[in-house]
Amino acid sequence: MDILTQALLGGVVAQAASRKSEIKVATGVGCGAALLADLDTLIRASSDPLLNIEFHRYFTHSLLFIPLGGLLAALLVWPFLRQRLSFKRLLFYTLLGYATHGLLDAATSYGTHLLWPFSDLRTAWGIIAIIDPIFSLILLLAMVVGLRRGTAPSSRLGLVLAASYLLLGVWQNGSASQVTLRLAEQRGHQVERMLVKPTLANLLLWRSIYESNGIFYVDAIRLGIFADDRIYSGGQAKRFVLNRDKPRLEQTSVLRHDIERFLYFSDDYVIADPDRENVLIDIRYSMLANGLKPIWGIDMSVASSTQHAQFVNYRDRSGFSIERFVAMVLGR
Repeated sequence: MDILTQALLGGVVAQAASRKSEIKVATGVGCGAALLADLDTLIRASSDPLLNIEFHRYFTHSLLFIPLGGLLAALLVWPFLRQRLSFKRLLFYTLLGYATHGLLDAATSYGTHLLWPFSDLRTAWGIIAIIDPIFSLILLLAMVVGLRRGTAPSSRLGLVLAASYLLLGVWQNGSASQVTLRLAEQRGHQVERMLVKPTLANLLLWRSIYESNGIFYVDAIRLGIFADDRIYSGGQAKRFVLNRDKPRLEQTSVLRHDIERFLYFSDDYVIADPDRENVLIDIRYSMLANGLKPIWGIDMSVASSTQHAQFVNYRDRSGFSIERFVAMVLGR
């Protein structure tokens, strides 16, 4: 989730549990503690371009790390707040703030290692977009009203509304999944696996991807409220299979290891870029709700298999327009 929403949720949760005399400091501490988990973005190396994506949303986001993360946050601010708050109360608020981060990230489709070190599974519920202004606004209003009134009830109400919005995301995810299954059945496809995720800033338009016989099928689904669901058919592409598509790559080579890391990061939703040679892309994300143009991928054009692949972010907006996106969200 974006860092603003992470801070808002951490602050509102701490505020909702605070005493009246501590509400301001609790809110600030909760906001700060909620951001601490993203320090893992500092784990990077110029010699290994994939190191950052491998460790972002990793151990610092796990449930088991919450006590240590909360303690670290408390120790960082204790010298500045020791005259205003006992360490026990400070730790209570930092633990609450820190605990929200991994859970909120798990609600997105990007995923996080919530169960580390017991499982390497990336938890990704796919019930809210990485940026959702409605969800953020609910939290912002709850925080502001709570601070102005100096009481916790408004922040608690805000959390109820925010939780209700996430539950709506659960419902919409289920609805989009059912539409995807029906669509595949109409096409005569046997679904081997599928993924549905909300598009940017809304819970109405969903990106749908399913695999059948080694082919990914991508569509956009606008879920109807007072009208029928609308399908915006997209493209299709063959799934990348390492042993089949790169049979001559040495088992112990650096490049092969990087491809395996990218496959794991992308949950194996990977295809060869149809427009760029020697590029693999993560098909889960695209600027177009039903498109194949990538947001990121890896470039395997290296002089030797002992060299690292390059992680590349793309900014190709061809075919995308705000007007078209809004029209799809509105079901036009």
